[in-house]
Amino acid sequence: MKPATILPRRKPLARLFLATIAAVAIGNATSARSADNAITTNESYVEQVTRTPSVDITDIDAVFDYVFAQLGDEVTVYPTENYYYFKFLHGAVPYAGNFRLDTADRDRGIIHFAYFSENNPFTEQKVSEHRAYSTEHGVTVEKKDELIYAVTRGERTVTFKLNDLRGVEPPPSMVGKSETYLGPVFDESGVQMFLMWNQDAKMFAYVLDENVPSEDYFQSGASSQIKIGLRTGFAWYKDRYYDRWLLVGVRAYETSLNTFFDGPFDQLPDNFLKGDALRRALLELSPEVEGQIDRFGNSRDLTGRMLVDPYLLYNEEDELAILDQCAAAAVDEETYYPCFAIGQSK
Repeated sequence: MKPATILPRRKPLARLFLATIAAVAIGNATSARSADNAITTNESYVEQVTRTPSVDITDIDAVFDYVFAQLGDEVTVYPTENYYYFKFLHGAVPYAGNFRLDTADRDRGIIHFAYFSENNPFTEQKVSEHRAYSTEHGVTVEKKDELIYAVTRGERTVTFKLNDLRGVEPPPSMVGKSETYLGPVFDESGVQMFLMWNQDAKMFAYVLDENVPSEDYFQSGASSQIKIGLRTGFAWYKDRYYDRWLLVGVRAYETSLNTFFDGPFDQLPDNFLKGDALRRALLELSPEVEGQIDRFGNSRDLTGRMLVDPYLLYNEEDELAILDQCAAAAVDEETYYPCFAIGQSK
């Protein structure tokens, strides 16, 4: 187990996607929305790279207006930690960022805005900016319904529809005898999961929601019990005791670059958590943070958050073989499930 870790709530690194997606022009977003699996082209990418920028990238208000003006009148925020991600090119440099309607302060009229030059393994980040916008900055956030917010800047209003997963639950056959279902997870990768807490094993588990397929898989050469997502690289283990797949591996490379495929540790079911269930589970793992976190696992000053990351970060597929070795030696559920929590921060 790793020592207790509180991750900064606003990720300092940009999120990367597939190389082809990086070429998408913000200006093409409206037409792309009306197409079924719209293509991206090198022509569009080259034109963006060579275009002279008109926005001062160091002026956060100007960048806010630039991005906000190009959103649709209504947008859907899929990830369950309520980030709405975007990308653009500026002066041949790729940037990414997000708007976030945080459970901690959205009902107080705040929307978070961040943007940053995309991270890569060989240079330092050029730009990283964040601001919590409110009426003080000329932005109003109005709650229209339980998961619907109207955000207004000047004469423009955009309705943000948060992902409504109320009522989404796993079948009883997928919940272990010592487990509590905490809520649905919609990862920014597009993969949906169920977040579980196993009281006996003192561990979290992400269970694949197979009702909403989002990718194809290949059989891992490291184990006959593991399948790996062709798109995401997520590794899933076939549970011995229940008819389900457990998330057991995320590629370390994706995590180091903070990509869409860096794992679901940052997409917890914030809108659907009941009471203090998550906080109590986190305190079981890290009792030393008693009094320092809220029911979402946030630090008191909202600058950090406890990690929920039971899976292994792997570089090579054969590293996953350790899971099989541990599972083979397990004789019951009590000794079996801890095999799949070797990455959990504690």
